Amino acid sequence: MSSTLNPCTVSTSDLGSLWDELRDGLPVERELACRLIRATDGELPELLTAAMAVKERFHPGLITYSRKVFLPLTNLCRDYCGYCIFRRDPADAGAHTMTAEEVLAVATAGEKLGCREALFSLGDKPELEFPEMRAILRRLGYKSTLHYLEAMCELVLRETSLLPHANPGLMSAGWVRRLGAVCPSLGLMLETTSRALLHPGAAHNRAPDKAPARRLRTIEEAGKQGIPFTTGLLVGIGETPEDRVDTLLAIRELDRRYRHIQEVIVQNFRVKPAIPMASWPEPSRGEMLRTVAVARLVLGKMNIQAPPNLSSPGYDVLLSAGINDWGGVSPLTPDFINPEAPWPHLAELERRTQAAGQQLKHRLCVYPEFVARVAARPGFMPERLRAVADEHGLARAA
Repeated sequence: MSSTLNPCTVSTSDLGSLWDELRDGLPVERELACRLIRATDGELPELLTAAMAVKERFHPGLITYSRKVFLPLTNLCRDYCGYCIFRRDPADAGAHTMTAEEVLAVATAGEKLGCREALFSLGDKPELEFPEMRAILRRLGYKSTLHYLEAMCELVLRETSLLPHANPGLMSAGWVRRLGAVCPSLGLMLETTSRALLHPGAAHNRAPDKAPARRLRTIEEAGKQGIPFTTGLLVGIGETPEDRVDTLLAIRELDRRYRHIQEVIVQNFRVKPAIPMASWPEPSRGEMLRTVAVARLVLGKMNIQAPPNLSSPGYDVLLSAGINDWGGVSPLTPDFINPEAPWPHLAELERRTQAAGQQLKHRLCVYPEFVARVAARPGFMPERLRAVADEHGLARAA
């Protein structure tokens, strides 16, 4: 069925006959999505069944993951998010900017363990806030954190078989272009489109780079340049269920315009002891299942990921909500953003995936359907991509 359901026909008390249409892939607009994300416990099984039916239409029997090393290039950051334990001020214990030698040592060790992705995470332009970071960059011989990131991505490309994926925060059109030349894919979590989280006392009050309009501009710029892009939402940081729907719809609209969103992450907030939101409630398993399922119904064939380490020990229940990817999993490095949540062992991840009737496959940092687009470009990075991609666009066996 190609027509979109008129949301005004959605009963506020009973979804009744709509389940068959949802399983058939009926396009879901805002009012229906808002109704679905508040599905009752009695309606939840039907919601999950519908989401799985859509997932299986586009990604039958397949769950992917990326074997990676996590490279926290610098944890200095000018933003102060209420849920973040990663960021540091220069004088804080644990403040660190990796050297080129450290980057290469971790990447080389990961290569020996069969990793194909080098995930670079870092604070957003810390040199604009901290003179100490400017001094570090001068000592290293770079003008800015993004210049240093660009050089480290190129170093990994030239010295290992790993492919860099960078999450550097907001980027100008020029920096999207430059980093896209050394990374097959880039990423920036939209997190939420709710401006209420910028208000005093809210999660993003001291994080100007989290203004939704600014993040949407970066994602759109990547679309204009045709660069495969990872984004997503952060669940449980003060947004409403309707805000989650609006975030999904904003992502869908950008992808409809540019066809460049390679992955949408549905990530749950986790409490940590040393954050301003330490007493904040975590989203329930039911909230996560509803959000993931609605993401599948709203986004259709798009790749949807939920991190297994953030839903442990029963992370495999997320498979029932329609994800088709586990994201990056490292046999070497911790999740520096959520250090309290270790990655699942790859053998256990495969066992649980197979128990759900799905086959686990190792992908690259760029998804299979985008590999040909990137590999067709001129330059050294596409050459390295072609060398590690198999005939299906997945990771070639090491």
